[in-house]
Amino acid sequence: MKISKLKRDKIAEQILAHLYTLSPSSVFTSYIAKELARDEEFTKKILTDLKKKKLVLEIKKNPNGVDYLRRSRWKLTPDVFEVYKKKQAISKSTESHSEDLLY
Repeated sequence: MKISKLKRDKIAEQILAHLYTLSPSSVFTSYIAKELARDEEFTKKILTDLKKKKLVLEIKKNPNGVDYLRRSRWKLTPDVFEVYKKKQAISKSTESHSEDLLY
């Protein structure tokens, strides 16, 4: 089954948002797939596309510096994290302003 570009982009956006909530930690592909109720291979494909666009970093070593044989951890690049952080601040600012208008 083929997924439209629009749906793929929305899933990629969900992945980025999820990684933002976990930042600065990095997480395994399997964890991301489980949280978003997606297939691991499909999730890895989207993460690889995001890596090519320089939106996420792939970590192939454990905290002791030993290479993972078949796994990867993922996290947002510092630049993408800052963009999300600013977006969240603007969003919260807009929400509080609209709440003020209600009262």
